[in-house]
Amino acid sequence: MQLSTPHLLGIKDLTSQDIETILSTATQFKEVLQRPIKKVPSLREVTIVNLFYENSTRTRISFELAEKRLSADTINFSASGSSVSKGETLLDTVNNILSMKVDMVVMRHASSGAPHFLAKHLPNTAIINAGDGINEHPTQALLDAFSIREKIGTLEGKKIAIIGDIQHSRVAMSNIYLLKKMGAEVTVCGPPTLIPTYIRETHNIRVEYNLKKALQWCDVANVLRIQLERQNQVLFSTLREYNRVYGVTSALLNEIQKDIVILHPGPMNRGVEIDSDVADGKHSIILQQVENGVAVRMAVLYLLGGGKKTS
Repeated sequence: MQLSTPHLLGIKDLTSQDIETILSTATQFKEVLQRPIKKVPSLREVTIVNLFYENSTRTRISFELAEKRLSADTINFSASGSSVSKGETLLDTVNNILSMKVDMVVMRHASSGAPHFLAKHLPNTAIINAGDGINEHPTQALLDAFSIREKIGTLEGKKIAIIGDIQHSRVAMSNIYLLKKMGAEVTVCGPPTLIPTYIRETHNIRVEYNLKKALQWCDVANVLRIQLERQNQVLFSTLREYNRVYGVTSALLNEIQKDIVILHPGPMNRGVEIDSDVADGKHSIILQQVENGVAVRMAVLYLLGGGKKTS
């Protein structure tokens, strides 16, 4: 099995068959992760650099664990402790690393398009986008899709609501691309100031400003964090007011009397976009998302890294 692209720069570049291949391969790796010995030799002799220019906890740990489970050699790079702080350019940094004969780069960067820049200059090295600015976060969308399918069986025909800060969310964009390609119906919901004006026409999806109506409509709710660090102006009154109008609470879910699968890409602002009793409740699959992230990232690394076997 192989993908139609040598890199994973975004869901936008994948075909529906690519997505299906990744998800089916992740299923195999999740079975591997249930074994007493979780390590396989699939990427032995492959060297991977984790190139993180932006803070990360879940994504970075998930990639590092996936690489170790595949027996790859890994190099971890943080911009804060490197020559980047002395003025070194992105291309210089990567060229220096690649002079060490690196096979793959997993990259997170605050600037949209940074992984695409790498892929353009380093076509023979597999580049995996671990989140670039407000553009895309493809492995998050893949693990979200994997988790939804695991819970309810399919994406085709299902109604998915993406709730919260759509304007600044790379997770939202990757999810929209993936869900549309796999036959799901998508609604975005949030304050008008946090939803791009172009999104309805450009992506052919529903826009809803009333949270209760969005929840009544959907089968799955993917609740996003308010990204205050990316907002350069005041886009709503207070966090307390946001929670009152757009917070997913148990009281609201009880009021609509409908079983809805709850996702959140993390990190969560408990008491803002989601209440603790919902995040930790029986309909939440947030911890399953974290668990599935390792299997999905193993699948991506394996498919792009030329792995030969999974057992």
